[in-house]
Amino acid sequence: MRLLKTTLSILAIVLIHLTATAQRKTPIQQADEAYFNRTYYNAIDLYKKAYSKAKKADDKRRILYHIGLCYYELQDNGNAQNWLSKAVKAGYDKSDAQYYLAEATRMQGKYDEAIVEFQALKEKYPDDKRAEPGIKSCQLAQEWKDNPTRYVVEPEPLLNSKQYDFSPVFSSKKYDELVFTSSREGSVGNEMDPNTGENFSGLWSTKRDKKGKWAVPVLLSETVNTAESNEGSAAMDKKFKKLYFTRCQSQKNKVIGCAIYSSAKRGREWDVAELVKIKSSDTANVGHPAVGLGDQYMFFASDMEGGQGGKDIWMVKYDKKKKEWSDPVNMTGINTPGDEMFPFIHKNGDLYFASNGHPGMGGLDIFVAKRQGQNDRWSDVQNMKYPINSPSNDFGIVFEGDKNRGFLSSDRDGTRGKDDIWSFRVPPLKFIIDGGITDVESGQPISGAKIMLVGTDGSSVEVVADELGYYEFDDKEGSTERYIAENTSYTIEVTASGYLKGKGQETTVGIEKSTRFKHDFKLQSIRTKEIKFPEVRYDFGRWELQVNDEVNSKDSLDYLYQTLTDNPNIVVELMAHTDTRGGDAANLSLSQKRAQSCVDYLVSKGIPQDRMVAKGYGESEPIMSDEQINGLPTKEEQEAAHQKNRRTTFRVIRDDYVPAPTGPSEIEGTEGEEESSEESGEE
Repeated sequence: MRLLKTTLSILAIVLIHLTATAQRKTPIQQADEAYFNRTYYNAIDLYKKAYSKAKKADDKRRILYHIGLCYYELQDNGNAQNWLSKAVKAGYDKSDAQYYLAEATRMQGKYDEAIVEFQALKEKYPDDKRAEPGIKSCQLAQEWKDNPTRYVVEPEPLLNSKQYDFSPVFSSKKYDELVFTSSREGSVGNEMDPNTGENFSGLWSTKRDKKGKWAVPVLLSETVNTAESNEGSAAMDKKFKKLYFTRCQSQKNKVIGCAIYSSAKRGREWDVAELVKIKSSDTANVGHPAVGLGDQYMFFASDMEGGQGGKDIWMVKYDKKKKEWSDPVNMTGINTPGDEMFPFIHKNGDLYFASNGHPGMGGLDIFVAKRQGQNDRWSDVQNMKYPINSPSNDFGIVFEGDKNRGFLSSDRDGTRGKDDIWSFRVPPLKFIIDGGITDVESGQPISGAKIMLVGTDGSSVEVVADELGYYEFDDKEGSTERYIAENTSYTIEVTASGYLKGKGQETTVGIEKSTRFKHDFKLQSIRTKEIKFPEVRYDFGRWELQVNDEVNSKDSLDYLYQTLTDNPNIVVELMAHTDTRGGDAANLSLSQKRAQSCVDYLVSKGIPQDRMVAKGYGESEPIMSDEQINGLPTKEEQEAAHQKNRRTTFRVIRDDYVPAPTGPSEIEGTEGEEESSEESGEE
């Protein structure tokens, strides 16, 4: 990542030319010259030699600071923290020393320690505005690390070398080819970049086979790559026929700067690259192109005048009539006083970029901004969080079309070289529905029960419970697909011989974590003498279904309606009972009318009359005897016991009912009395 910190471009090209009079300068002057020329490796050695010869305490403190700063520029944050800490403890009183100490600590992921250092910056230098954002970034970073997003980020060993490898871009319609930037061995020419001590970077290409394996990367032709320039950070047009890229040119002892070039593809070859004319000052660096939205928009990074500070993201639009790009527009709302670089425009219009100015985890973080309608405005900047971002530098993201996967660049822990290419993806959520099927009364497992799963996405599948009554909907046999999908609701139906059907619901809508749904079923045997359901109540001495602000007996009967609907082959007997108070004949008549009221209601709901038999049992089958009730200590408990006896239940008398053929429905009239009268009974 040192390349990123030295120029706009990922390809720093500052040439170093030490004067012939270097030997006559003092050790500190020689070290300072190396530092200002950005030859940090050399500067560290010179500063350490100068420290051993320095006499003044001020010189020693300043040398400690600059050693730490050299390590910081080289992204060696462990040594940077060590030497900057020495400088601060020695009394070096510049706020930058405390700030870079905090930053070096933060970029190692030591967020608690970094907060302490940012607090020290705030206390020692209250006018320094960098302390509060630093503290906030540390707090957010730790929260994101503790609660990672669903992304999985993995290294791509076949793409990476021990040098710099970064900024991949898809270069084919099938998304099976990549062009990326690398300073690996094999570049054009034998010249070395004096700033990095490595080859000048160039653009390389690779292709993925059907098994997903990347081929050995091949250097693009010399029509694109040159011997004494850094090429990199590319973009492709929508047809994958035109390549845009950054070129940072140099001549001996003279820096020319960075600009955007393009090259058209002719078969397998590339035309000679041509300069893309972007209106900017002669001294401005321009690079990191991103082309999108029908190839009518180009986003890029530049340090041109009129920005927010540092390097900014700018936008130009192509004028087809004039065949030129418009004046650059600064992306306000995205840019900060820090650096914003490496833009990428998604197919959906979202703008991705790297920044060290917005609150992040450390170094450069990847952010996304949403396009506001069809207007040329992007806002609502969001950090991509962990693990897309890390305490190190993360940048150069690219998506595989409209899929939520692709590649990014990073120098995080696990990086093979200076920068590496990493893949990212969102694995599908894993949902499982399982449970046990048992008898509601005995608790014994029901083996062989059939469980049908029906989804709102049109899916349907059936499994059979094992000998322990266990069932599971997990992976599809012989496939990587799953039975349970995201954002889908499911109905579960359980059938077993001799039992009423069981039915349940589960949904994955709005669930953002892999989940196992435990759904047990307790089935009711149809051989049970009396099956209970929610209590049906009546006014004293009357048989109409009680409906008032407190009780709605029709709701209770809706449970039985659903049972009959779910089990269309059963015929039931509705059994009404009274308590033991009152005469036998009166209670028998009352219970018969109450049972008929239940049947009448269910018929009105559409249940065929011949599927139900109304039967009143009066007071002949109490749950609790008079002796038991009279033995209860309070009137309230005694009355509750009488209420238990006044019940309506049902039993299955047949399970071979065959519904009538579909046709005009004929609903039989009910035989009950029109008027309601009081009966002497129950009291």
